[in-house]
Amino acid sequence: MLKNFWYAVEFGHAVGRRPRKVTCLGQDFVIWRRRDGRIACLSDLCVHRGGALSMGTLAGDDSIACPYHGWEYGPDGGCVKIPANPPGRGIPSKARVDAYPVIERYGMVWAFLGDLPEEERPPIPHIPQHEDPAFRAVYWETTVDANYERTLENVVDAAHTPFVHGTAFGNPDRPEIPDYEITGDDWHAEADILLSPPLPKGLWGALARRRPRAEHVVVSNGWYLPNIVKLHVRLPFGDLVLYDHNIPLGQNRTLVKIVGYRNFFTGRWADGNAVKRIEKIFEQDRPVVENQRPELLPFDLSAELHIRSDALQVAYRRRRRQLMDRGWWVGGDDIVTGDVPRREATVIPSPARRDNPDLARAWVHRSRGETVNEPARSAE
Repeated sequence: MLKNFWYAVEFGHAVGRRPRKVTCLGQDFVIWRRRDGRIACLSDLCVHRGGALSMGTLAGDDSIACPYHGWEYGPDGGCVKIPANPPGRGIPSKARVDAYPVIERYGMVWAFLGDLPEEERPPIPHIPQHEDPAFRAVYWETTVDANYERTLENVVDAAHTPFVHGTAFGNPDRPEIPDYEITGDDWHAEADILLSPPLPKGLWGALARRRPRAEHVVVSNGWYLPNIVKLHVRLPFGDLVLYDHNIPLGQNRTLVKIVGYRNFFTGRWADGNAVKRIEKIFEQDRPVVENQRPELLPFDLSAELHIRSDALQVAYRRRRRQLMDRGWWVGGDDIVTGDVPRREATVIPSPARRDNPDLARAWVHRSRGETVNEPARSAE
């Protein structure tokens, strides 16, 4: 799993004035919409006795109150009230939790999970369809018992379509993938791939039959670091563009949030049909991805065999390796460990740890099952 990126952790329309728990990179967070419309994101763990802030309530001036002892935290993670304190008693400077930068864009809530200063952070992918009035968006999500990199690579793998999707999306009689050229930069890679699809069925098929049958369609496939896949299908009657946000709940479980854009049948009446098609295609992928071995993507590029049609996946793995060497991989420094029973929890450092060196160890995180005999390390 990669840190130091903007992660889309929730649909914007799902976040209101009630605390909401989200999980990413193995860590729990709490998000809520502030009075001015902006969204706050904190680690979902009260520093006092480990209460889940997402179970609390909003109080005062945009602060969140822990359900256990009522400690209140502002959007910056600092504790602003300890109800048990008598009047005049101050709040310890170490009474705070990690706060993460948040941007709401393209219908998603993006949290920066890492401690890089603003000028060094990778960009949020540009999604032009969201701002184009010709397109209409639908939203769908599911969880998958597989590693997020396996779900990501599955979508950029054009060669699997004739076999996993059969006549629904692929063409078993024409499985060849012509060589393609990759374009991109340090944060994304994309390619136009020629596929020979079957004739659409149902509502979309009725529209397709009014136009000449094309031998091939151009499918633009690509990935955006750290976890997003774009699939742009140019149908005879319009464009379908899907963005898959593969959110790593942990090493072997992924929350997939898909935003699908279409510039045909743009009335609300067709939303259900569009969602049904997205779900059908995804559910064909599920059993294959959930049963891949090894469960985690190998670190060594040579550990699996690659051919020319795997070029997008190879580009992803090479760039991933570079970022791992840079120290962006979630590793031992991001894990706290308990002992009876021995369990682990992820703690992603926030920018405040870098901005306030004296408080780098202020936030103590403990995993479930940990005893006081062996206190866990706080991440730096």
